Amino acid sequence: MSQTHPFKPIFDQNSKILILGSFPSAPSRKLGFYYANPQNRFWRVLAQILNAPPPTSTEEKIKFLLARRIAIYDAAICCEIKGSSDAKMTAVVPANLEPIFSGAHIAQVYTNGGKAHEICEKYLKTQILNTTGKEPVKLPSTSPANANFSFERLVGEWTIVADMLKSPPKFNV
Repeated sequence: MSQTHPFKPIFDQNSKILILGSFPSAPSRKLGFYYANPQNRFWRVLAQILNAPPPTSTEEKIKFLLARRIAIYDAAICCEIKGSSDAKMTAVVPANLEPIFSGAHIAQVYTNGGKAHEICEKYLKTQILNTTGKEPVKLPSTSPANANFSFERLVGEWTIVADMLKSPPKFNV
C-alpha cells in the first residue's frame, strides 16, 4: 500500500546533526510522531548517550532534539509498504532535504539503520556530500526488529552522535 510521509522534519537554525530514519513505522504513523513504537529504542538510546531523561510527550521530544541541536527526518517521503518492515519497502521516493540544509547548519548526517543508509546512498548522497562535505554515517537501527543489537550495544555505537555534538560547530559557507 502506498504511504506518504505524515510528519514534517524536526529542525531549527541551530541544528548541527541530522538523523535520518527510513520511513515511519505503522505505530508511528498511527500515533503521529517519529519513533512512537514503545519498543523502538531511539528515544532511550539518545537520552542515554546525552545523559538526559528520556522525553515522553511529542512536545518534550521536539524540545529535547532542538535543545541538543539534533534534526530528525526520514530518507523516504513516499513508498509502498505493508506494516513497518523496511525489507518490504518498494517504490521509494526520496525525501527533499534542501529545506533542512538551507534552514540549519548540518555538519553530519547519520542514518538509523541499513534501509535509511541504502536510500541515502542511492538517492541523497550527493546532496549530503555537497552540504556537509562528509558521507552519511550508518548507525545500527534502533528498531525492535534489530534484535542482534542489545540496548547497551546500541548505546556504544550511537555514542559517536554525542561526540559530534560536543565538537565545536563548523559552519559551511
